[in-house]
Amino acid sequence: MRTDAACRAFAARAAATGETREGPRHRDHVLPLTEPLAGLLGRAPGTPVTVRLPRPDATPAVRTWGGEAEILRAVHRVLPRAPECLAAGEGYLIHSHVDGRVPSEGPPPEDIAELLAALAQVRGTALPPLPSHWPRNHTDSQGFLRTLAHLADEQVRRPDWREYGGLFTALGVPEDALTRFADRVPALTRRPYGLLHGDLRHGRLVVRVDGLGCTGWELASFGDPLYDLAVHLVRARHPESRREAVVHAWADAVARSRPAAVAGLGKDLPRYLAFEHAQSLYTDVIAAVRTLDRAFDPAAVERAAATVRDALRAATEPLRLGRVPGEREIERILFRRGAARPGRRPRSIGWTPDRRVPEHPDFPHDAVADALFLEGAAPAERVFKGAAHLTTVLRVPGTGFPVVVRREVTLVLRRERSFLSEHAVLAAIERSGVPVAAPRVLALGTSHATDPAHRYRADRFAVHTYEGARDLGRRPDHPVDGLRPHEADCLVDQLAALTGVDPAGIDPLGGRPGFYGWLSEQLVALVEALPRESQQTARLLGLPDAPRLREILARHHVTERAPALLHGDLNPWNLVRRDDGPALTLIDWEMALVGDPLYELVRHMHLTPTRPEIRDRMFRRWAARLDARHTRNWQEDWRVYRWIELVRSAYVDLDRLVTGSSLDAPNVRRAVASYGMTLAAATASLGLSGRPRGLPRLGPG
Repeated sequence: MRTDAACRAFAARAAATGETREGPRHRDHVLPLTEPLAGLLGRAPGTPVTVRLPRPDATPAVRTWGGEAEILRAVHRVLPRAPECLAAGEGYLIHSHVDGRVPSEGPPPEDIAELLAALAQVRGTALPPLPSHWPRNHTDSQGFLRTLAHLADEQVRRPDWREYGGLFTALGVPEDALTRFADRVPALTRRPYGLLHGDLRHGRLVVRVDGLGCTGWELASFGDPLYDLAVHLVRARHPESRREAVVHAWADAVARSRPAAVAGLGKDLPRYLAFEHAQSLYTDVIAAVRTLDRAFDPAAVERAAATVRDALRAATEPLRLGRVPGEREIERILFRRGAARPGRRPRSIGWTPDRRVPEHPDFPHDAVADALFLEGAAPAERVFKGAAHLTTVLRVPGTGFPVVVRREVTLVLRRERSFLSEHAVLAAIERSGVPVAAPRVLALGTSHATDPAHRYRADRFAVHTYEGARDLGRRPDHPVDGLRPHEADCLVDQLAALTGVDPAGIDPLGGRPGFYGWLSEQLVALVEALPRESQQTARLLGLPDAPRLREILARHHVTERAPALLHGDLNPWNLVRRDDGPALTLIDWEMALVGDPLYELVRHMHLTPTRPEIRDRMFRRWAARLDARHTRNWQEDWRVYRWIELVRSAYVDLDRLVTGSSLDAPNVRRAVASYGMTLAAATASLGLSGRPRGLPRLGPG
């Protein structure tokens, strides 16, 4: 107790008077030992020591062992240049000072390589016991990388996900990105495990008279030595020419002392580099956002946005993120978050109403402003990213119901056109009084910074009523595995109700004859507009070009049926299960159109897993509930619509794979995951053959 009290007093003095070195997780304070602490620690008075104090704003990191003191006590026995732990307690660590010079540009590659080679020779018997989840075979490189990825998800992502998950969702980073990375780790060359420093950046290196030493051992581990090389290459930020020199020097040094550890270097180093960029995304983004808590001005937002952009670009391929948001979009996301922090001015985000949607009596203009202020700080479970929109669920004080703020994803490459304004469609449904469970439009407008110093382009948004679970802590429940019988009945009844909405009041030209011909031309135009790379890949896989596709589509004819308002995109994520009222609510109406009601039902069955008995049930109920003018000859025509949707998916999903567009949206991820089956069905239905065996490598990663 006496020693601990003396150490605490000394640590407090060090924080006030010692020479300080800033690290990512600690502040190191160097000062001489005083009496009586010197005697208690067995050192001479005046001996310089380093007091490490944790930073309150430190970001999480992957840790193998519990604390640095435990690691140092083991490491110092086998690596004399490592610091020696003299005392450790709650909130402080005192160790021997590693005397030397911290290089500004990094020591010679050969010195770095010799240090890493020395670490690689340390066996596990000299180190603290490993956790139970560690690979049992200490040459299993694949198992080691998978373990790192799972630990990064558990120790880096999860602790801050509730606070920052909404931000990551807005940036296009799915919640399960790291676990999916772990699932994709391929077979790696087996290499014998050794001691790893785990955080060997420039600030950790110390040039001494007896050689190169290093500090900051809290992230040390035991595993594939190649990982330590990857960590150093990424965190030291070497230029490309120097990186190559470090790699060659590492291979030479390690080959002399532990040649098996160099096996597979060229093939496996990129895998570890990819993981480093993947896990660094979380720490870099969180660190950048925390800088806005200290300084929230245009320059700070621009700097944070540049950091976030670079981290996203580096992690895009490893995590298969799809397209990275543009810098201006990132700035707007960060601005909304920064403006919503506690203590900030509540009206720092203003808005301009779109007069096409008048002020709603249940949600006045002040409530809209409050919603925009709360949007940026919404927790992870209330932020959802779709293929075209970012949706944030909010409970606004003084409003008796939850709402959603919807913003278009500005970088989405939507190949399928939208034809109607979503707010006009929802307003028409509400005016008609038909029993269709859909959101109500509460506001439409553009948001902007009220401080003229923040020059952000106006950002369009809409506010709707929220149609998910009453408990906002629960994520909305979607029928991703198919509809239950009562849900199938509910959906058909709502499709029947939609025929009661006057289509001429929404789209005067939507009811013209020849819906199938119009639909075919829309698909041909989509194929004509695909980028060159997508068109070339389509031809490689045996899909016809636009003129040939037009000829094939023209072989079919469909009976004319009375038009109706269609949702246009009834995939499972646009259907929300309810425990009050109708079994399903239909959301996301931006793809609504006027056309053949049979097409709506068949497209839903194409987009949603539908068991044969549910399909037959829906068809029977649909034919019975709709007027005959909407259903005549449906038995002869439904397979034509099924066929055209197969063909459409073959092109749309291929383009998503090639361009990486919208891969963070769950409906898109599921579609592209089964692309092989989609392609086979489409080419067979087109009567084409000659597709090459297997698929070429597509998409990011």
